[in-house]
Amino acid sequence: MESLRVTVKKRTVNERVGATEYCMAQRFALYIWAKKTPDNCSLQDAIFDLASIYRSLSALVRNDNSEALPESIPSAPGTLPHFMEEPDDAYIIKSNPIVLRCKAMPAMQIFFKCNGEWVHQNEHVSEESMDETTGLKVREVFINVTRQQVEDFHGPEDYWCQCVAWSHLGTSKSRKASVRIAYLRKNFEQDPQGKEVPIEGMIVLHCRPPEGVPAAEVEWLKNEEPIDSNLDENIDTRADHNLIIRQARLSDSGNYTCMAANIVAKRRSMSATVVVYVNGGWSSWTEWSNCNARCGRGWQKRSRTCTNPAPLNGGAFCEGMSVQKITCTSLCPVDGNWEVWSEWSVCSPECEHLRVRECIAPAPRNGGKYCEGLSQESENCTEGLCIQDIETASDIALYSGLGAAVIAVAVLVVGVTLYRRSQSEYGVDVIDSSALTGGFQTFNFKTVRQGNSLLLNSSMQPDLTVSRTYSGPICLQDPMDKELMTESSLFNPLSDIKVKVQSSFMVSLGVTERAEYHGKAHSGTFPHGNARGFGTIQARNKAAYIQNLSSISTRNELKTTAIFGHLGGRLVVPNTGVSLLVPHGAIPEESSWEIYLAINPRESSLQPEGPDVLLGPEVTCGPSDVSVSSPFALTIPHCAEVNSEHWNIHLKKRTQQGKWEEVMSVEEETTSCYCLLDPYACHILLNSFGTYALIGEPISECAVRQLKVAVFGCLSCNSLDYNLRVYCMDNTPCAFQEVVLDERLQGGQLLDEPKLLHFKGNTFSLQISVLDIPPFLWRIKPFTACQEVPFSRVWCSNQKPLHCAFSLERYTPATTQLSCKICVRQVKGHEQILQIQTSILENERETIAFFAHDDSNFPAQMGAKAFKIPYSIRQRICATFDTPNAKGKDWQMLAQKNSISRNLSYFATQSSPSAVILDLWEARHQHDGDLDSLACALEEIGRTHSKISDITETEIEEPDFNYSRQNGL
Repeated sequence: MESLRVTVKKRTVNERVGATEYCMAQRFALYIWAKKTPDNCSLQDAIFDLASIYRSLSALVRNDNSEALPESIPSAPGTLPHFMEEPDDAYIIKSNPIVLRCKAMPAMQIFFKCNGEWVHQNEHVSEESMDETTGLKVREVFINVTRQQVEDFHGPEDYWCQCVAWSHLGTSKSRKASVRIAYLRKNFEQDPQGKEVPIEGMIVLHCRPPEGVPAAEVEWLKNEEPIDSNLDENIDTRADHNLIIRQARLSDSGNYTCMAANIVAKRRSMSATVVVYVNGGWSSWTEWSNCNARCGRGWQKRSRTCTNPAPLNGGAFCEGMSVQKITCTSLCPVDGNWEVWSEWSVCSPECEHLRVRECIAPAPRNGGKYCEGLSQESENCTEGLCIQDIETASDIALYSGLGAAVIAVAVLVVGVTLYRRSQSEYGVDVIDSSALTGGFQTFNFKTVRQGNSLLLNSSMQPDLTVSRTYSGPICLQDPMDKELMTESSLFNPLSDIKVKVQSSFMVSLGVTERAEYHGKAHSGTFPHGNARGFGTIQARNKAAYIQNLSSISTRNELKTTAIFGHLGGRLVVPNTGVSLLVPHGAIPEESSWEIYLAINPRESSLQPEGPDVLLGPEVTCGPSDVSVSSPFALTIPHCAEVNSEHWNIHLKKRTQQGKWEEVMSVEEETTSCYCLLDPYACHILLNSFGTYALIGEPISECAVRQLKVAVFGCLSCNSLDYNLRVYCMDNTPCAFQEVVLDERLQGGQLLDEPKLLHFKGNTFSLQISVLDIPPFLWRIKPFTACQEVPFSRVWCSNQKPLHCAFSLERYTPATTQLSCKICVRQVKGHEQILQIQTSILENERETIAFFAHDDSNFPAQMGAKAFKIPYSIRQRICATFDTPNAKGKDWQMLAQKNSISRNLSYFATQSSPSAVILDLWEARHQHDGDLDSLACALEEIGRTHSKISDITETEIEEPDFNYSRQNGL
């Protein structure tokens, strides 16, 4: 029986493990069993166990190169080990080892194999338990993997481990678990970039996180708060770590940060600032304003604001003009006038007859006045025979006496009037006005009577046969006139002047009519009522005011101060075109004030809004706590090409709180102040001191801002390089002086006379280029010969000069001459070319002169020296023209002849309109002292008077007047 049992057992074993394996295991088992056999282990069990192990080991040896595990035996399904827990992928953080875990059932043994090699048994930690449900063995094994092990592995793939479990029927293998060293680099591969996007535009912020293992997860922050795309459908953060905002809102503006994190660390990107801006949009046009002219041709305007919407967060200001102007014609009011009386009616029973008239010649229209007087008239038609109201003879005597008295008064008035006309039309004893034209002059005129030859009576017929010549100084009536006449700095004698007096009106004013000038007189200095522009004045005096850079004052001299009294005076900031004229009598008698005049620094506190520009310097005069009794004249240069159809120019004043408020518009009719705009300067009549500035509002694209273009040059530190600096500044003297002062500090030299550029407000940019550089002597870096400046930077410069620099390099130090051209042009606009021909050596360089009014020698003039018109002549002119005259020879004609035709209501409110007009004349002619224009204006008024007088009086013969003028006599 024992033999049978062994045979059956043998067959079973052979079927399970095979004959070869069984024989080898039997021999080994007998040996082991003979030495030491556990009580609970039979020989057959030992043989079975060892045979199974041997077969598995044989299969492992045979397939060691292929890394294949032994196949399980299909004849015994469900008995191979199955894994309850397989090793997972793991990451080593810093230097901390990781633990791989494997759990299988049923399992006799479990071993780890890493990277194709078995892990030593000592490195395994094994736990064994029993499954209570099936009663099978459950084995769990742990191993540690260190950072060093992973770093030392250099295989084609990641470090991996796999566990193998054995049971009685065979082996099973788990999944491969990779082991990697975790890290996260510091720098992002792509940081998000800030953007400026319009409202409702799309925002895309790109973010590529740093390289890391495992791959970093990305989170977005806005202003340090996490963004949850699930709560906002407008935001998407799922597309390849990018942040997408489909339609930008104002609330989307902020700082965005990309956060990357894995199991090792967190990283923050650079913050990206997103600005959602709103471009400005125009509101609707307002209704057209009423025509500004009550009668005749004028203009009306309408406006709109850039508030629909208003620009926000740097959005573009509205393009186009905020104000539109069109011409208009207002119907002039026509006052009514009576038609002729009708025929008398038939005599009525009441002894009266009637006649009527109507107000229809013409009838009043357009707001004109109705006719004054009665439309019906009646009278007795019986020549007094039908008397009903007068009852007594005493009443007849009373009415007769009253009638006689009225007739007598009328005759007396007519007689007095004729007598006054026969004596002198104006009744003012004045001296000859030769003081207007010179101190020591030769006079030749024909007189009519003995005595005071300077007083002529226009009613007396002149004796053409008697002639007297006066040679020598003029006879003046007061010491002030003598002082004026001997002051050579104010009145330079004109040599060999012959004056022939023809008009009694001119002599009565003390102003003579001149026929010929010799010596320094220029042709065309008698405008005869035509407007005299600043350009003409500048051209006449160009040769007299040549100066070079050394005469420009320093920056700390842009302020001048003087003490003035009742006689008044003039303050001038040298070489800036800014001046202040305090008239005679503006300061109370026995008082003296310290008055100052200053130009504020180039960075003005006034920041114009929208397309408005600052046209001149910001000027301060004071003290601000005093007021003058008559208006003073403040002159501020400007850079606008004067045209009311293209510019709307305002005067603004700074309050004590630092804010700017508008005083008036130049085209405005007001009685608070007066502005007279010349081509290059604005003369303002004011009653209070303070800080003032001129602001220009362009109302069309044809508005022109005049720029002065100047080129300076100097050697650089590298002796082979030469620097050219091109400046585009406002065409005002003070702006040019600022540039000259800066260039003096840098050692710059003016290379050509400055040119005038007309820069239009049409949004086109400015181009500055260097042309015609000698190719074998000089060179300039490629792509640097032309520079383009945006329109906004030029137009809104706010008194800061535009500066472009070019660097030229000589090929050899022997080159000392430079010739080239500088082209400054506005795209689709004006162009100026400056020809440069200079030596770069300072000792060989020629000084380029420029033209300006050199008033640095007279920053302050007090009293009579400050005025061109002698005080006595001024008094007589005022006495003559301030008195209303039926023939129109009053201050209004004086204003008209001096090209002052607007806002005459301002002068009407002054105590002496003629004095204010003469103050304005003094301010306009401070540099040339052009008394000729005033004398000619008075001459024309005199001729106008003569023409009017001829209608009612005997024609006064003026022999050979036209002939003398034509022949220079």
